[in-house]
Amino acid sequence: MSLRHRPVPLLIGSIALLAAGVALTGCAASPADAGTTPAAAGASASSVAGAEPTTEQANETLVTQLIADAFPDPDSPDAAAAVQAAVAPDAVAHGAGLAAGPDGLLAQFRADHARVPGAQAVIKHQGADGDLVAVHWQIAEDPNDERTGEAAVDLFRVTDGKITERWSFDQPIPQGTPASGNTNTMFSDLYEPGDQESTPTPDQDEANKKLAVDAYNTLFRDHDVSVLDRAFDPNYLQHNSVAPNGTAALKSFFTGASFPPQQAVLSVSDDGLVWIFSQPVGAASDDPFLAADIFRVDDGLIREHWDVVPTTAG
Repeated sequence: MSLRHRPVPLLIGSIALLAAGVALTGCAASPADAGTTPAAAGASASSVAGAEPTTEQANETLVTQLIADAFPDPDSPDAAAAVQAAVAPDAVAHGAGLAAGPDGLLAQFRADHARVPGAQAVIKHQGADGDLVAVHWQIAEDPNDERTGEAAVDLFRVTDGKITERWSFDQPIPQGTPASGNTNTMFSDLYEPGDQESTPTPDQDEANKKLAVDAYNTLFRDHDVSVLDRAFDPNYLQHNSVAPNGTAALKSFFTGASFPPQQAVLSVSDDGLVWIFSQPVGAASDDPFLAADIFRVDDGLIREHWDVVPTTAG
């Protein structure tokens, strides 16, 4: 049992897809209480604007090292020591069945092992923005097989070197051949930039966030499909097997569809990836999030999309 990072560049962008009517109605994580959850509509929701890059890097390292130390054997003394060092005693946990504090995180990892015997944690994408750190990872016995186990996204708030709040999303990885014909895995990176890839600047990360959050809200809150022509690559890559690649499938789905409006509540933008965590419009601050969506943004367009849509309400 070990933690494995996939050595690939972290770039993302595209749109969350509703599965089977309204895929994003499944939920597993509740947002922060009023006063700690940033405002939803349109603006950046990453909590601490302008945090020093060194602080963000330290926060990201804290989270990834915690998973490496605590996930392999949650019952070990090393795991107990790791969570006690990294997680505040009163850390709030949002999600179905999750408990607060260091013991709550160990209990979550034990539950992961119970559902997936021989589980290893395989981090696929990660990002830090302000005081938030997001991790997209696979829970699987075989770290080389992206079609087994579970997909997860965990979001952590780090304050003064301690995790003080966290959200967790997970779902089984779909099996069999999807009706859509889309066989992309829930984790693979398929987009290839036309020019030499470079690390986005902080200003570019903020611009990517604005583009992705605005596009998400325009499509999911306002139900305006014209945004697909303005903000999306027509050949964008979809890692939700409900739909094929490209914007044509999204246009077909959203045109005439009837589902409750939802909007971005929290967002993280780092290294070309924009992570969006959504709620229904009008939801209370402590209502569950609907899903975690990750978008690859490059050269002013959404190019690729991953998501985790929990099946259990929080």
